[in-house]
Amino acid sequence: MNIMQIKYAVEVARYGSINKAAEALYIAQPNLSRYIRELENDLGITIFKRTYRGMVPTPDGEIFLRYARQIQSQIDDIERLYKGERTHKQRFSISVPRASYIADAFVQFSRRIDVSPTEIYYMETNTRRAVQNMLESDYRLGIIRYAADNDTYFKSLLDDKGIASQLVADFTYVLLMSGKSPLAAKEDICYSDLDGMIEIAHGDPFVPSMQPASHSDETQDGENAGRSIFLFERGGQFDLLCENEQTYMLVSPIPDKLLKRYGLIQRPCLGRQRVYRDVLIHRKEYELTELDRLFIAELTESKRRTLPADV
Repeated sequence: MNIMQIKYAVEVARYGSINKAAEALYIAQPNLSRYIRELENDLGITIFKRTYRGMVPTPDGEIFLRYARQIQSQIDDIERLYKGERTHKQRFSISVPRASYIADAFVQFSRRIDVSPTEIYYMETNTRRAVQNMLESDYRLGIIRYAADNDTYFKSLLDDKGIASQLVADFTYVLLMSGKSPLAAKEDICYSDLDGMIEIAHGDPFVPSMQPASHSDETQDGENAGRSIFLFERGGQFDLLCENEQTYMLVSPIPDKLLKRYGLIQRPCLGRQRVYRDVLIHRKEYELTELDRLFIAELTESKRRTLPADV
């Protein structure tokens, strides 16, 4: 096994095709096929299963590719260090659920970055993509969200993928609405009180393929609403809530300063008492950087300011 074979395998996995990978690598397709066969023979495993859908990693291949991507990433770092600019560039990357308390932590974190060259990547996405980003796109950190009663399943799934996890927060969803909403005067709001209103929901929060059938969420956002608006970004939700008094959202608790800025209120929903869990993840062998620790410190502070101490 050599470095080039590792690179070739990673590229084949990325494209899911020998032909496309060969084009990207500027080598002949028969040669690439031969290199992959030689690598498999050297290791004594089958890395890829040839299917009508293309090259699909086998279970042994998934394990090999996890390590291969890490090796390739380290090689790329070395090349950038010695072949490119010698100025050390800090890098921070994280995938997170759409949550205002996490976004607030990121804003405060951004204010504490020093003047050194720095690259920051912050993606709001769902659980499956957050895990995929870590395994395939070199995102260093992630925060995933799932129902707390699915904890055993997710811990096992993460462990199998070589990912360490740490609890950030447990919480129940709250109702977020305009201070002028017809429900604003009610302290106790039941799910039936929402009939006739418009639910704003994020279009991709749930990942059925990553949840066992016996532990699926009792409802997806928007499922019980007669009228729904699905968003794939977070900024527009506040304008909708502020301008349309018939709208509401089910969200993790919101920082007070955002409630005041947009004239919103949040209330518990008596029909939504299920506990959810936000969990910080990273590869087991990954060592946290100074930037990582700085963000985690701001995340802890934002959680303390925003989320109740006990669920």
